[in-house]
Amino acid sequence: MSDADALAAPLPDLIRLEVAGRDPESAARDLVAVDAGKQWLARRTGEQFSYRYTAVGDSQVTVRRSRVTGFVRGVIEPGEHYVVQWVTGGAGAIDVAGERIELRPDEPTLFPTEQAFTFIATDHDQRLVHLHRDLVREVAAERYELGDGPLRFDQPLAGDEPALGRWHDALGALSRALRDGVDSSSWVAAKRAAVEAFLGLFPPHVDSLPAALSLPKNARLRAMVEHVHAHVREPVTVADLSAVSGLSVRSVQESFARVLGVSPLTYVREVRLDRVRQELLQLDPQEVTVGDVARRWGFAHLGRFSAVYLDRFGEYPKQTLRR
Repeated sequence: MSDADALAAPLPDLIRLEVAGRDPESAARDLVAVDAGKQWLARRTGEQFSYRYTAVGDSQVTVRRSRVTGFVRGVIEPGEHYVVQWVTGGAGAIDVAGERIELRPDEPTLFPTEQAFTFIATDHDQRLVHLHRDLVREVAAERYELGDGPLRFDQPLAGDEPALGRWHDALGALSRALRDGVDSSSWVAAKRAAVEAFLGLFPPHVDSLPAALSLPKNARLRAMVEHVHAHVREPVTVADLSAVSGLSVRSVQESFARVLGVSPLTYVREVRLDRVRQELLQLDPQEVTVGDVARRWGFAHLGRFSAVYLDRFGEYPKQTLRR
C-alpha cells in the first residue's frame, strides 16, 4: 500500500492509556486492565512501592512505558501485535518454557511471538513499541518473498549499529509525529518507517515446515525442528536436540532420517542456506559480499559453502546477490 492509499483508508482511532499508583494490589489489577498481561503479582522491595504505565498511539502502533519501583511478575501471551522492548533501568527477564533470558540494558528485544512467557522485573524502567501483525506483514511483503506461513524473526546481529541507528531514528520520528495526532500524514509515514526499521533490526523469514510434522506421532521431532529454526544463528548440536525432545542421541538421528530424510546437522545446514539466500536476494552487492553473509550464518569455508549452495539452489551465491 502506498502512503497515498494509506491516507485514503480509514484511520485508526487514538489510543491513550495511563495507570499509576502506590499499591501492589492495584498495580496487578491495572496492568491487566491496560492489556499488559495477566496473572500479575506485585510486591514491595523497599519501603516505597510505585508504578506507572502509559501507552499512546493507535490500533496499529503504540509507544509504551512501564515503570515500577518494586517487584512484578506476569504472564504475557501472543496477541495482535509484535512487541519490541528495552529496559533502561533496573533488572528484567523473561521465562520461556523454563528457559530464563535476562534482558540487557538498552538492548531491543523482541518478545516471543508465538508462545506465552513470564515477564519478571525489579525496580525497572521499560520502553515498549507495539506493532500490529497485519501492518508488519503488509510492509514485509513489499521487501521479502513471503509465503502463507507465520513470520519468524531473527534476533539482531551483534554490532549491527546501522540497523540499531535506524530503529532509534524511527522512534524519534514516532514521538514527533504523535504531536501532530494519529490522523496526520506525519504519523502515517512514521508508522511505516518504524515497521521498516523493525524489519531491518529483526530480519523476518517464513519457515515452511513439512506437513508430516503436524502429526501427533511426530510431536517431538516438530519440537526439535522448531528449536533449529529459533536458534539457527547459534551453534546447534545433536545433544541440544536430544535435550529439547527428551530422546536419546540415536533416536534424534533416526527421527530426522525417517521423516525428513536427512541427518539433524544436514537439516541445520539447509535452514542456514535458506536464510543466506533470503539475505542475498535483498542485499545490495555494492554494500556486502557473499563471504560476509555466509560467515554470518556459520559458513567459514567459502569454497565448500559455494558448492553446497549451488547444489541446493542451482546457482552460485554471487549470482543470487547480483539479482
